Amino acid sequence: MLEMSCAACAANVEQVIRNLSGVETAAVNFADNTLSVEYDPETITPQRMQEAVRAAGYDLIVEEDNSEERQEEAQRKHYVRLKWKTLGAWVFSVPLILLSMVFMHVRYANWIMLALTLPVLLVFGRSFYVSGWKQLRHGRANMDTLVALSTSIAFLFSLFNTVWPEFWYERGLEPHVYYEAAAVIVAFVLLGKLLEERAKSSTTSAIKKLMGLQPKTARVIRNGREREVPISELQIGDRVGVRPGEKVPVDGLVVEGASYVDESMISGEPVAVEKSIGDRVLAGTLNQRGAFVLEATEVGAATVLARIVRMVREAQGSKAPVQRMVDRISAVFVPVVVGFSLLTFAVWWLVGGGAYFSYALLSAVSVLVIACPCALGLATPTALMVGIGKGAENHILIKDAFALENLCRVDGVVLDKTGTLTEGRPAVSRWDWLVPDGEKYLPVLLGTEMKSEHPLAAAIVESLERLGVCPAPVAEFESITGRGVRARIGEEVYWAGNRVFAESFGVVFDPETVSRMEKPQEAGEGAVCFGTENRLLSFIFVSDPVKETSARAVEWLQRRGIEVYMLTGDSIRTASAVAAAVGITEFRAGLLPGEKEDYIRCLQSSGKVVAMVGDGINDSQALARADVSIAMGRGTDIAMDVAMVTLITSDLMLLPHAIRLSRKTVRLIRQNLFWAFIYNLVGIPVAAGILYPAFGLLLNPMFASAAMAFSSVSVVLNSLRLKWSKI
Repeated sequence: MLEMSCAACAANVEQVIRNLSGVETAAVNFADNTLSVEYDPETITPQRMQEAVRAAGYDLIVEEDNSEERQEEAQRKHYVRLKWKTLGAWVFSVPLILLSMVFMHVRYANWIMLALTLPVLLVFGRSFYVSGWKQLRHGRANMDTLVALSTSIAFLFSLFNTVWPEFWYERGLEPHVYYEAAAVIVAFVLLGKLLEERAKSSTTSAIKKLMGLQPKTARVIRNGREREVPISELQIGDRVGVRPGEKVPVDGLVVEGASYVDESMISGEPVAVEKSIGDRVLAGTLNQRGAFVLEATEVGAATVLARIVRMVREAQGSKAPVQRMVDRISAVFVPVVVGFSLLTFAVWWLVGGGAYFSYALLSAVSVLVIACPCALGLATPTALMVGIGKGAENHILIKDAFALENLCRVDGVVLDKTGTLTEGRPAVSRWDWLVPDGEKYLPVLLGTEMKSEHPLAAAIVESLERLGVCPAPVAEFESITGRGVRARIGEEVYWAGNRVFAESFGVVFDPETVSRMEKPQEAGEGAVCFGTENRLLSFIFVSDPVKETSARAVEWLQRRGIEVYMLTGDSIRTASAVAAAVGITEFRAGLLPGEKEDYIRCLQSSGKVVAMVGDGINDSQALARADVSIAMGRGTDIAMDVAMVTLITSDLMLLPHAIRLSRKTVRLIRQNLFWAFIYNLVGIPVAAGILYPAFGLLLNPMFASAAMAFSSVSVVLNSLRLKWSKI
């Protein structure tokens, strides 16, 4: 969306859209120039909204297949036009300043200044007057209204004094002209907008980086021929060729070939992942060694990368609670300023009479110029955009501004066990052979477990394959649900399962064997019995290992006074072992989903601001109840629809990073709002002439316009400090 000049513009557009029949909600992000709308498609169309916005004096690009490119191109052209307008305005304003301050006694000086001022107002500053007139027709006001009013008053007063100076001479007064003030106000406002646009473009760099991950074209294979087509033409089921060094264009399954794919840009995992037939690959990831062909399963907006981009964009466009208060202020700001300007003129006129007319006029114009609501409107959204973008660059996806603003207030963190503190998948921790030379049975065990679909079997198979074991051929196979598996290899029968299953084959567990089996189980390890006929060969201990960073993350939280709790549906023995390993003293085991929610409700009733960290699916009740919900994910299993915040990688240390990011962002918002409010609280009275009686100081409209431009740019630059800081 283009042609918005201040926060009042954003409020005006929101009001225009909300007043349309069929629109449920509308939110404008002034910093990002975007409009998000929820509407009934049977009642209203995007084209109707576009017409309404254009009638109000703005422009709207309706989302289409190439809307990103169209918006980027439109913004680029807008920036180029703004640059030439600014340059042109200053080319005429500089001679005006010299003429008014140094060569004011040159013959026909007033007429020369009039000639220099007209191009600035009618050509380079034309948009201010067009927009101001459109706002007036609709009974609204914005920054353009202030600029148009102030410069028009200064220009018309100067024009009157140029054409009819005798009116003042007859009354014993000097007919002053303020052409330079009118022109320089336009030049400074244009310069401020140019610097502001340039700085604001840096706040969207995270989105641009994410969008840059996806290639523009793909090599699709149709009718046995490979040809290059735009990404937008791909369909589900298309076969796409990917060569070494190329980015994967869409989400899909490998159907031919094999390679190693770098997924770090999405998952955060630094090691390239081997991909072979049947494996899933994601759009935006980088193919390294081999070539392969994939079958598209998700295209366009349905890919994981597109969902991440969409979520970051929506988050940057969302409004923090403090922003809603600023919006309410901005909506009435301009009318109040116009009223204060009229009051300033009236007070000067009443106090000083006709002799103070020039002072009254200058003060009223200065009030109109200096009181631009840009800084106020940019204070919150620019900080949020940079903060959310910074999170995205560090694998922290923040769904809305509410989460970013409230994460720093959290004083209680509830952690799920499986997949949050632990890896979330079982792995073989050790082998306990009960017979000599037990390793010779590994091929037999691999052949048996490869046919099982049990998660523990998958962990054993993964461990054996990592050791380079080759499976023995299986003649017969049987799976007994809840107990184990049985297989015939050669002339012997082998089995693997729990203790009850082993005893069904005649295995006798003496006290020493029971001790060897149960002692590791006290540390949270599960035991799989492996044997042949009635002979027990080995115990295979499987556990869900604790992540390397879990203990450090818990320690960081506790050091900062944040209480940490662990909730799990697992057994008390396993929960106790994991809690001890990471340093958590408060935990609950054997909980159902509803009981986790009740526990969080209890913490909240005691005054805690609670963040819940889980997998986003089986913890959905607890996540919904928490003040801030956080999901752990690994690219493909991101629970975006459940949690306010998603930590893409498996590293729990991202949680401290997210809290630090929240604290820094909220600190920036407070700084920006403080300076924006202070600027107006101090600037408006000074512009009105409050210092004149005591010190003889009166603010020239030229300096007022410079101060206004500086205030907006300073707020954006202050927000950008976060972009280069560490979290």
